[in-house]
Parts: sequence; C-alpha cells; structure tokens
Amino acid sequence: MRPRPPRRPLLRTVRAKVLAAVLAAAGFGLVLTGAVSVLVQRGTTDQRVDASIGQEVQELRVFAATGVDPRTGRPFASVVDLLRAKIESDVSDEYETALGIVRGGPTYASAVRPFDLNTPAVRAFALGLTPDAPATTTFVTTAEGRMQVTAVPVALTPADPAQPSEGVYVVGHDLSPEYRLVDENTRNFAVTAVGALLLVAAVGYLVIVRLLRPLDHLHAAAVGVGADDLSHRVPVHGDDDVADLARGFNGMLERLESSFESQRQFLDDAGHELRTPLTIVQGHLELLDVADERDVAETRALVLDELARMTRLVDDLTLLAKARQPDFVRLAPVEVGQLVDEVFDKVVPLGERDWRVDERTEVTVAADAQRLTQAVVQLVSNAVKFTRPGDLVALGSAVHDGELRLWVRDDGPGVHPDDLERIFERFGRAATGRGVEGSGLGLSIVTAIAEAHAGRVDVRSAPGQGAVFTLVLPLAAPAETAATGATPAGLRPPAPQEVP
Repeated sequence: MRPRPPRRPLLRTVRAKVLAAVLAAAGFGLVLTGAVSVLVQRGTTDQRVDASIGQEVQELRVFAATGVDPRTGRPFASVVDLLRAKIESDVSDEYETALGIVRGGPTYASAVRPFDLNTPAVRAFALGLTPDAPATTTFVTTAEGRMQVTAVPVALTPADPAQPSEGVYVVGHDLSPEYRLVDENTRNFAVTAVGALLLVAAVGYLVIVRLLRPLDHLHAAAVGVGADDLSHRVPVHGDDDVADLARGFNGMLERLESSFESQRQFLDDAGHELRTPLTIVQGHLELLDVADERDVAETRALVLDELARMTRLVDDLTLLAKARQPDFVRLAPVEVGQLVDEVFDKVVPLGERDWRVDERTEVTVAADAQRLTQAVVQLVSNAVKFTRPGDLVALGSAVHDGELRLWVRDDGPGVHPDDLERIFERFGRAATGRGVEGSGLGLSIVTAIAEAHAGRVDVRSAPGQGAVFTLVLPLAAPAETAATGATPAGLRPPAPQEVP
C-alpha cells in the first residue's frame, strides 16, 4: 500500500499563495482605480464650482466697467446701486447664492437662497479685505455644510459724497451636495469592487485547483515510487506548462523503470547463464587427478573453453545492458554503399560460402557505422552457422518507402513460423539452432542496435527455404525524425527501389 502524502496547512499551499497573489493584485488595481476615479471626480467638481463662481465675478466686473444700470439705463449713483442691481439680476446655480455688503450701508442677499450666506464668519471675512484686494476665496463651515466663498471688493465714487463708496460682493457655493454625488459613486464603486474580488476569488480558486491538480498527482507519484515499483504514472490532462511537467515526470519514470529493468534482467540473465559454465568448471576441477597429465591437459582445455564462452557471454550481456543508454549509438553521416562493401570484405573469410551482393544503394544516412557493421556481421555470422559450405549467403541494401533496408539472405534450413518471435528473445533459440554454438544473444543485440536507430528487424523465412533478415532504418536521424518528421539536411535519399 502506498504511503499517503502528509497534509500541508491550507495557508501554506501553492493554491493559497497563488490565490492570495491574484487577489492582492486585483485589490490593488481596484483601489488604485477607485482612488483615481475619486480624484478625477472631485477635481471635476472643483472646476465646475470655480467656473460658476468665476462667472458671477465676471458679471460683476462687466457691471462695474459699464457703470450703467441695465434695468434703467442710467449710470450707477453709488456702490449701493451697483451691488443692488447685481444681486437682483443674479440667476444663481442650485447650490449657489450671492451677498452684497456695503461698508457702512445695507446688505443685499439673493432672492433664492439655498443657504444663508449672511453669517458673522462670512461678513468678517468679506469686510476684512482692503478695497484694493483681488478676488479672494476661502472655505467656511456652516450648519448647512462646507461652503466655498469668494469675496470681491467693489469701489465706486458716488455723485453724492454722502453716499458710501466701498462694498464687497460675496458669492458662496455649497460643496456638500456637490461632493455627495462623488461620495455616493465612491460607495457604489467600493461595493462593486468587493463583489468583483469575491467573484475573482471564487473563479480563481476553481481555476487554480484545476490547473494545479497535476501537482497533487505528481506529489503522490513521487511519494509512492519505490525501487521495487516504478509503474506508477501521473495522469495528464490539458496542454499547459503543468501538463508538460507531468509528462516530463512520466518520461523520467519510464526511463528509470527501463534502466532498473535492464539491470534486473542483466543480473537474472548473468546469474542464469553463468551458473552452468561455472558448475562445469567446478565439477571438473573437483574431479581432476593432478597426477594424471592427460586428465590435467583435458581439464585445462575444457576450463579455458568455458572461460572463453563466459567472457563472450558477459560481453554480450554488457552490450545489451548499454543498449538503453543515450550514448549507445553516435550518429554521423554514413555512406551505405561503402558500408556494405566493407562488411562484405570482412565476412568473406568466415566460411566457404557462395558470397554475393544482391543490390547496393548509394545513399548517405545519419547512423552509427560501427553499430551497423556489428549488426550486419552478426546476421552474417548466424547465416554462416546455419549453412553448409557452398550454400548461398548474400548481402544487400536498398531504399524503399523512405526507409533504408540492409539485409542478409541465405538458403539454409530457414526458421519455423513458431520460432520467429522466440529467436529475438534473450537466449532464445529455434529448433533448428539446437546444438549450434552461440550464446543466443546475437539477434537480441541486432534488435537493440536497430531500435537505437529508431528502426526494426524484419525476417522472412520458411522451413527449408532459407531466411532473409532485414534491418529497416529511417533515412532521417532518430531525434530529428521524432521532432520534425523530415529528412535532416545532408541526407541524399535516391528514388525508391524494389527490395528482393
């Protein structure tokens, strides 16, 4: 039973950290947006209030510049007439009112007064200005709220010296109603922002849980994997970065499992196959009569023969164990025609046979020339073992359907259909091969070399009709073929030919 992974506190999980980061970023964005919105709205409100008050002040200056009462068409007799005429002609905004204060005289107020501007604080501010002072603005807090007050000193030389010559025109604007809309918009935005954050939290949690679920499987697999069980795999869903991580982890497990399996099989095969020669050597040494020179010589020859057989067996097993390693083959451009010629020259001395070359193709492929030579020589060696002097043994190469084919053909006893799969197994032998010298690893080695080149080994045979063993290899290099499915630069495949 696999151990269950320990539970981590919720706030220390990746989900919680990612969700917290998302919410923090979203919250910061909403707060920043709200703050900018409030500042913009307040700035717009202030500009509108300033524009409204500025309009009233400008109208007063027009009145003073013309010096004529627009209602009667006669000049203003004194500052009293000027302020009264301006107050009576005012059409103020909804939250605005005006006040005319004559120094030492009456005070005039707008007919429509949303609030009372004639307060001690306003009068003290207005009457405190000197006659030559510019328009001055201040803020006054009253029972109605916060007011923006602008006072403009007015001076006019009267026709009658007894009449007042100085006064102050005051315009007040109530800011509370103006800012109330801004505050209401701010509250609405805050409620909407909180709702948006809750929605982001809910949707974000669901998405994060779904995206990070492979990490849970990955953790469970990492905890559950042991040296005796590497079969566990991580379920992969989707096509994102986390899914790629799961695929990479599964690939690592497959490579580890393959490596452990190769080691285990190597130990099993070595222990099984070496036990017999070791037993033979031990038995003969135990029965050796050291006083009998003939017995000593015969035992010595037998022991050396068994040791040589064990050496060949160990070499073959070591080669098969290395077949799964990345550096088993070293790809380089290989001229296939030249390779066939060189192999042919090497194998002719193996026996007195009817040696032939069926076909020879001129093509350059990315392969390991030494490994290919080793595989073809092994096939030729098997053909020589199962044929008699004068029998046919032929080599050939051709390109067919985008694949390179290297074959070895003989007219020996052939292979029974029931033995076609067994002969490629380690230490597997066909019925016709019993009694023939060999470790039973030759075709396993050939298969390993072909698979390292992303190829395969085909066999066509029938009892009594000989056999044809063919190495089928892709024209492109294995890595490039898997990645692009195209022939890499530098390879020159000729037109397809029929293979005998």
